[in-house]
Amino acid sequence: MLLFFEYLLQILLSAFLGGLIGYERESSGKQAGARTMAILAVGSTAFTIISRLGFQDVSNASFDPSRIAATIVMGIGFLGAGLIFQKENRVEGLTTAAALWASASIGMAVGCKMYELATIVTIVLLFILWFLRKAKKEL
Repeated sequence: MLLFFEYLLQILLSAFLGGLIGYERESSGKQAGARTMAILAVGSTAFTIISRLGFQDVSNASFDPSRIAATIVMGIGFLGAGLIFQKENRVEGLTTAAALWASASIGMAVGCKMYELATIVTIVLLFILWFLRKAKKEL
């Protein structure tokens, strides 16, 4: 039963932190809002927990659970590429694609019980997304 609550905490924390990043994107009128980022972070957390704990009984010495983490990074890169497009003479969606990719790292950190790291990454991302957007508008 204790394991259930630990998983619940991890999933809820990743949904909250990913949702914060998505909320910032959504409030900026960008694609991939709170629901998308929260789902992405939750999925990354689940896959990380599975890769960390789900294969402990595998006796194959050549098994490397970090391969699942590497696959998450590649898969999110593929999703992010779908957000990038050219509109007139400029490219749009780069920041949202990068935020999507970084949100996956939040989920992975939570899945590895690196709660402080996940929180720090969220705070830094929000600072970058919010502060630099405000600074750019003032220039």
